[in-house]
Amino acid sequence: MAKDYYEILGIPKGATDQDVKKAYRRLALRYHPDKNKGDKDAEAKFKEINQAYEILSDSQKRSNYDRFGETGSQQGFGGYGGGSGSYGGANGFGGEGFDFSSFSGAGGFSDIFESFFGGSANASSPKKRGPKQGEDIEFRMQISFEEAAFGTEKDLMVTKAVNCDHCHGTGAEPGSKVVICKTCNGSGEVRAVRQTIFGQMATTTTCPGCYGEGRIQEHKCVVCNGATRIRKEEKVRVRIPAGVDNDSTLRLNGKGQAGVYGGTPGDLYVHIKVAPSKKFLRNGYDVHSEEHIHLLQAILGADMDVETIHGKIGLKIPAGTQSGKVFKLKEYGIEKLRSGGKGDHFVKIIVDIPLKLSRKEKELYLQLFQESGLVVKDKESFFGKFRG
Repeated sequence: MAKDYYEILGIPKGATDQDVKKAYRRLALRYHPDKNKGDKDAEAKFKEINQAYEILSDSQKRSNYDRFGETGSQQGFGGYGGGSGSYGGANGFGGEGFDFSSFSGAGGFSDIFESFFGGSANASSPKKRGPKQGEDIEFRMQISFEEAAFGTEKDLMVTKAVNCDHCHGTGAEPGSKVVICKTCNGSGEVRAVRQTIFGQMATTTTCPGCYGEGRIQEHKCVVCNGATRIRKEEKVRVRIPAGVDNDSTLRLNGKGQAGVYGGTPGDLYVHIKVAPSKKFLRNGYDVHSEEHIHLLQAILGADMDVETIHGKIGLKIPAGTQSGKVFKLKEYGIEKLRSGGKGDHFVKIIVDIPLKLSRKEKELYLQLFQESGLVVKDKESFFGKFRG
């Protein structure tokens, strides 16, 4: 009786490749013989699941299966052959119809392999040996509003890994040698072969003798104990450019952790936090501030000094200025990092209404009020508005 591979994996005929992989992984874990020892039905089911996956995971075989059925899907291709339901060929899963790499990625056969046997089915990725670049360091620094606007220099005390002064980064006691690891013969890995239901399988793991380095010290350095580096506090000068903004990050090349075995050092990343100003507000390279003026200054006009980040600047307030009016002081803002020039300074005028008046001031305001032609029905109520 012809087998329905879609039904075996519990998926519809239009299932995607990802659906096929997910279904296979779930069923293979459930029916694997190592988890169902002595259960002949589970073993048979496991073989059936693998046979279905071998066909449906290959686009050409799947196309032939959809067109011609079980027999057509296996003609002209390696693998199980003839629909026998066995592991296939003299080589079993190692035959030409089975490729471990086709199961890689999320939900692939590599995950299943590691679940049952440990190690990796793909042992062709040795650990990188030789010089290693040092790790990067992150540092957070707070500066003032003015320091961000004009730039500054700061000294940081950074605790980091540096090359051991005693062994000069070799990890070996001076006078002794660094030799090839005898456990792995310098490869940094050890290979083990074990017998499984698939036949013999080889796994590769990091060498326990040299921890993947491929070499060991005859006598370890008495200061760093063979680690090649020690932790030390160092002073690093940071130049902060004018115009740097809040949450900016500066990169200092080569100021991170020291490299290993001659590797280049990592970098230092300084994250800048700019403290807010009590007087100014920043918007890009522009600066905003507020200036309070008396009612009479707004009515009659005035000359006044406005405080900016560059010092006090004269500003002419024209007669009749309304509260909320904004004046622009061109290029009195923050220096632009790349394009040159400066931003602008915007001054918002706030007109203050006096809350308390002397008797003389009340009489003068009343005269002005009457001179304007306005009618005051209740003088006491009118002047009551000025009382605190």
